[in-house]
Amino acid sequence: METKPTQEAAAPTDAITREVVDLMAGLVALFHREYEEAAAARSLTGAQAKVLALLRRGPMPMRHIAQTLSCEPSNITGIVDRLEGRGFVTREADPQDRRVKLVAATDSGGAASEELRESLNFAREPLAALDDEERTQLRDLLRRILEHAGEDEARA
Repeated sequence: METKPTQEAAAPTDAITREVVDLMAGLVALFHREYEEAAAARSLTGAQAKVLALLRRGPMPMRHIAQTLSCEPSNITGIVDRLEGRGFVTREADPQDRRVKLVAATDSGGAASEELRESLNFAREPLAALDDEERTQLRDLLRRILEHAGEDEARA
């Protein structure tokens, strides 16, 4: 019987990899701090802003929102209730399965999400220090990392 190596055993642990991981962690922390501040400036919680951002993809079941944000469905219910109270989302019956409720952003919810997205400046100035080729290379590398991470999730 063949055993699969664990992710930890297969992942490189050289000094460059550790430094890249630390740099990405710093970038993520910076992004989260600015995201929370931008949400608060619009009287939204970070979780509410994340739900609105997800809904830019289109209506989705609350179960899917909970899975994507890695939280309990009951938490999503409360978040959606508050967003619905502000007129940012609606709940609709899924045409494929009327037992399922789809959450959809309203025009004002979409506008609030887009305004928040446009207000995030944390990477614009640093990215401006890179030329077009460097930004394209960075984008492509990040896509590869995320695609590989997605493959790992699918195998788990």
